Amino acid sequence: MLALTVDLLMRTAAILPKMPRARRASNAPRVDFTAKIVLMGPQGRREKGARPMGADLYHRLSLAKRVNGAGLLTRLGGSLMEAETLEAMREAAGAFVDIAELQTRAGALIARHTGTEAAIVTGGAAAALTLATAAAIARADVALMERLPDTDGMANEVIIHRAHRTGYDHAIRAAGARLVEIGLNDRGVGAGVRDLEAWEIEAAIGPKTAAIAYTASQDLRPSLGRVVAVADRFKVPVIVDAAAQLPPKENLRRFIEEGAALVAFSGGKAIRGPQGTGILCGREDLVASALIQMLDLDILPETWVPPEGLLARHFPDRFPHHGLGRGFKVDKESIVGLVVALERFVACDLAAEIAARRKLLENIMRATTGLEHGRPHAIRDIDGRYPSLDIGIDIASLGSDAYAVSRALQRHDPPVHLSERRAWQGVLVIDSAGLREGDDEIIAAALRRVLGTKAKIRSGAKEKI
Repeated sequence: MLALTVDLLMRTAAILPKMPRARRASNAPRVDFTAKIVLMGPQGRREKGARPMGADLYHRLSLAKRVNGAGLLTRLGGSLMEAETLEAMREAAGAFVDIAELQTRAGALIARHTGTEAAIVTGGAAAALTLATAAAIARADVALMERLPDTDGMANEVIIHRAHRTGYDHAIRAAGARLVEIGLNDRGVGAGVRDLEAWEIEAAIGPKTAAIAYTASQDLRPSLGRVVAVADRFKVPVIVDAAAQLPPKENLRRFIEEGAALVAFSGGKAIRGPQGTGILCGREDLVASALIQMLDLDILPETWVPPEGLLARHFPDRFPHHGLGRGFKVDKESIVGLVVALERFVACDLAAEIAARRKLLENIMRATTGLEHGRPHAIRDIDGRYPSLDIGIDIASLGSDAYAVSRALQRHDPPVHLSERRAWQGVLVIDSAGLREGDDEIIAAALRRVLGTKAKIRSGAKEKI
């Protein structure tokens, strides 16, 4: 049962998953697409002649397993789920349930950890932002829900500080919102010391304002509290994008405690739940609106029986047709998997995990001190977050930039990915969040091959970039 699974994972002592190293793909066979691939059926029997989806799946598909020193990125598959999460998902797959009821129960459990009135599991953090925006625009009005994303004539403006604009705010516009940019970024670009000020927020708020969007980050200004202080005076909800703001664990509650109306988290990063999941938590009325807009509502009004709790309180006898979020549906396995993963994240010894990941970086640092065309810098430790290690590239002696080095590392066997967030400065970053036991040796070897050691450079053995 789920409770037993949660209890089991609460007792888990492992800090880092002991996963096999990335398998070489150079001799991978061509995929036999005629082979019958069948998982265990309802009775636990495999169809005669079928080949199980075993540990060699990616090898059979001629895919190289990647060494992830770039962070918990969607393009690399997010994070790796623990055995307890996978077992809970397998168990969830064995029965039919009412998804609205499951969302309600799961949301109640999640809300305990986020300190919010309500929560739901979404199809990723971007989906959470779209649903949050749809909820802010339509509220409990099912007629408005029916019209989204056509927001002509509605209060459809979402105010955002220019410095908070990202590629991810496309998710906000997908709900039909029009972004209203305010403020200057003098401090961010080094042109001055001023940030967004209260009067600028006040001047932007009007009858068409639906919400204020805020991108959570360690360095961004103004503070969330300053934004909320203005928003509350005008009764405008603040939506916080905190997709990658875990750890520390305290951030599960921090943004709500600072006054946010809705907060979006990724479920497939540090929580290590299913990669396609997210969390939307916050004010009950807005979360209920988001949930009703993502459910399968091909239901006769005469037979609509909302589950006790969130939906029963806000949509007891009236609901829209399929809403804007219908394409963001979340399966029962992912809902259960996220709850179990969240329970594990909250219960884990994060300090011990951070220390273990730092040890891997220390190993890499020691093994790469003799690089000819680069050098490791000091490990970056940020309270409550996973540490990282900068690798500076000597562009002048190498004759190539950090981008070329990154490409060369990805051609290594197995391919190695490092973060390129400082590549423009000639630095590649080893983010420890995705490292596994043994990855330190592989990354160090790849760096020595690509950037060379003094002995190898003299012998002409450096990797050609």
